Amino acid sequence: MIDFMQWGAVLGFPPRSGRTVELKAGRLRLVAITPEMLLAEQEADAARLGSLLRARLTEEWPPVDWEPYLHKMIQKQYDELPTSFGWHRYVVLDGGLGRSRTLVGAIGGFPRAYGDVEIGYSTLPAFQRRGYATAAARALVDWLLTQEGVRSVSAQTYLYVPESIKVMQRCGMSYVGEGDEVGTVRYRKVRGLE
Repeated sequence: MIDFMQWGAVLGFPPRSGRTVELKAGRLRLVAITPEMLLAEQEADAARLGSLLRARLTEEWPPVDWEPYLHKMIQKQYDELPTSFGWHRYVVLDGGLGRSRTLVGAIGGFPRAYGDVEIGYSTLPAFQRRGYATAAARALVDWLLTQEGVRSVSAQTYLYVPESIKVMQRCGMSYVGEGDEVGTVRYRKVRGLE
């Protein structure tokens, strides 16, 4: 079993690297959130965040469901486990070079017990129902399942959010039961089971 404090070492992420880590999914780029980006977001400095991402931010940023505790949770993970760089990502639509890229949503993974990684994702309203969440989630799930120590990837949502359930199903996840909160369901994809 890999616990939270061992996770970054298992994955071999470099501590607080100045480089930007990206995953690609077609036209999408999943750009790793650096501590500097996190600080810019906490301070509601959209100009700084856009500059760090080399992307345009719309007035819909941040997502409505992006709660302040997430900033604290990500910052705590960076402070206690600097090797976790690369787990938390922004989804950036690659519309070209420089500021022609647009920040369309957020996605990230958090280690859980027994080699499971839970992912969460959100797409800004203007970019929903275009396949961005599915493409980003597939890229992250596929990448996570190649990492040493990762046995499965899971996600959960409320039953009244069928779009999120469809994203999980399109990523190859199967229903495994109730989620952590009342009214939620959990889906999971296990390494080696396609």
